[in-house]
Amino acid sequence: MNSTLTALAEPNRLHIVELLRDGPLTVGEIADRLGLQQPQASKHLRVLSEAGLVEVQPAANRRIYKLRPAPLQEMDRWLASFRNLWEERFDRLDDYLRELQGLDKPSDHE
Repeated sequence: MNSTLTALAEPNRLHIVELLRDGPLTVGEIADRLGLQQPQASKHLRVLSEAGLVEVQPAANRRIYKLRPAPLQEMDRWLASFRNLWEERFDRLDDYLRELQGLDKPSDHE
């Protein structure tokens, strides 16, 4: 997963992944949409490919890139462990705040 995070840390590569979320694109289409030169886009796509985030399908003289779901699913599972931890802590905080509110209310006998 380190290679996934490293690849996505660069803003242009993150933007490429966001573009590919909507479907496959050629290198030229990616370069045009991001305002990059084609060699720059190809370099970013090579890093994403080496990280396993994208796959390429040659079609005549074009190269079409699409997302590979497995690395993103792995990252989602990793993040889910943190979400579960945070939810448990927030639940405990809610319980604690309710307990404090109950202690701070004046009693009926006063």
